[in-house]
Amino acid sequence: MRKIIANWSVLILAIISTTSYAQQNNGEQVLFTTSISEDATPAVLARIMTADKNPISEIKFEKGTYHFYPDKAYERFTRISNHDDVMAKMALPLIGFKNLVIDGQGSTFIYHGRMIPFLIEGSENITIQNVTVDWAMSFHSEGTIVANDEKNNTFDIHFSDEYPYEIRNEQLIFLKEYYEHDLGQSILYDPERKAIAFNTEAYTSITTIRNSKVQHNFDKIEYKYKVDPRSKVEKVRGKENNLRVEELKPGTLRIYNHKKKLPPVGMIMVCKGDQSLNRLAPAFRVTGTDSFNINNVTVHHAGGMGLIAENSSDLILDGFHVKPSNGRMVSTSADATHFVGCRGKVVLKNCTFNNQLDDATNVHGTYQEIIDILGEKSIGVRIGHAQQQGFTIGKVNDTIGLVRLADSFFAYSHLTLKNIKEINGRYQIITFKEPLPENLKVGDLIENLEAYPELLVQNCDISRNRARGLLISNPKKTLIENNFFSTEMEAILVPVESSHWFESGNAANLTIRNNTFQDNQHSGHNRGVIRFVTDDDNNNIAFKNIQIIDNVFNQFDNMILEISNVDGLVFEGNKITNSGTFPMLYPENPAIRVKASKDVVFKKNEYKGKAENILEKDDSMPKLKFR
Repeated sequence: MRKIIANWSVLILAIISTTSYAQQNNGEQVLFTTSISEDATPAVLARIMTADKNPISEIKFEKGTYHFYPDKAYERFTRISNHDDVMAKMALPLIGFKNLVIDGQGSTFIYHGRMIPFLIEGSENITIQNVTVDWAMSFHSEGTIVANDEKNNTFDIHFSDEYPYEIRNEQLIFLKEYYEHDLGQSILYDPERKAIAFNTEAYTSITTIRNSKVQHNFDKIEYKYKVDPRSKVEKVRGKENNLRVEELKPGTLRIYNHKKKLPPVGMIMVCKGDQSLNRLAPAFRVTGTDSFNINNVTVHHAGGMGLIAENSSDLILDGFHVKPSNGRMVSTSADATHFVGCRGKVVLKNCTFNNQLDDATNVHGTYQEIIDILGEKSIGVRIGHAQQQGFTIGKVNDTIGLVRLADSFFAYSHLTLKNIKEINGRYQIITFKEPLPENLKVGDLIENLEAYPELLVQNCDISRNRARGLLISNPKKTLIENNFFSTEMEAILVPVESSHWFESGNAANLTIRNNTFQDNQHSGHNRGVIRFVTDDDNNNIAFKNIQIIDNVFNQFDNMILEISNVDGLVFEGNKITNSGTFPMLYPENPAIRVKASKDVVFKKNEYKGKAENILEKDDSMPKLKFR
């Protein structure tokens, strides 16, 4: 049992006491030359580990290409939000550092295997600039569809020499340095557009598993406590391999038993392995850190997210570019950026988020479920998702809201955090300064009402990726302006997500203005380009004070905007046209759908789309008109 958090400074001191390389003061300017480039890990790590005795103020790299191998890297077990728990290896563990600049001076860092290029923890005022991050071998694999056979329900795919493989028990396994993966999650890219293929949902994901044919007394297994069906143990129960793979000639394989449509010849199929095993190596992991800056940094690839930030404040990314290299279709194998429980300001400006296999950014808090009432001031909470184990919801004196979503999306009461005891990855005991309210119930949720940032997303290119552009679960002021969106799912999704990822936050004070939305939702989902949605099927208000102003929507299909559970939305000065880029998938849809909302206003908009019915509404606003 470990007591966590009196405040962030105590956390930093605890980290420093268990490591030998923290530095607190201004110090030496260190220059690494290309003489270490064949494997820079030992030299860089050696200097980092002496920073407690010989402080560093700046680390520079002579411009060049530097390789980093895991064999001599620092290793530590690490839990990372929205990633798999991992024995992380790194050459730059920045733990307990202050006032440090790392300047690549235009260098490229090439990583080998499961490494985390930059781990920043319990630190303050860190700047990383002028560097490119890539991997020698990607964590995903890409192959070209060369034939399909409707009669025999097979398709053939060719992989270049960049993607070594073996067939193991009729299953395809891709072999990497220090790593391997199966087909797992997959999606199609269009090589001409270098973007997610139109209507890919009709063809992928490739159906790699099916229900197992032999099960005996499977239903007799009972658990005393709630079990996560997505955990590594539970997710495989009752399942078996569905596909059969054979090699036709070196590099060309035939796939049997796929259950969706056969993928078209010429498309690029991207696969990244099993969902619970394919987020192991984000490029940047930032946690418990105040004031973190990225300037002119490119991430070509990562085995997870480009950047994942947790419980940190004032993160400024100016010129953070996530885009693929070496002719690959894919950049990062998960989100370009992701912010959990962050506060202060989060700024994304002049950024490129292209071709990643998940969202451009996701900003949210975390719900935790109350499963025990342990005394006058203490509760036991369960962390809902396997990839959020060990997450600390806040620090001493934070205001914690008590939420019962069946009644309201907003907290019915709040308490002041005193301390947290981590029992294991899933279970924590939380003590408050005040007595628990009498109406608190097992099954209620908690969220940190302070752990949200003011958010700015400005002048960014968000396109050609899988999934959404922006996920915004943020009640603080958010401005999204002058961006370009072209994503295979929603350009902007504003959710209350309480059943899968347990991501907390009710968006409010959100302004979306002067953006261009081009052919979003082209993967086949029947959803709006901008969408407000909750997991819970009720009419309670979740979102407030929304402005969508002076944007351009050039969309191949009808649905532009889905409004649900909103109080106060202005849609003004927007231009909507039909691009004709792709055939319409849902011509029966309206352009705008409104339900369970109030105080919604449309004015001065220009519509030149093809929807027969521009506005569809329920009884919540019977007099609402599109203008």
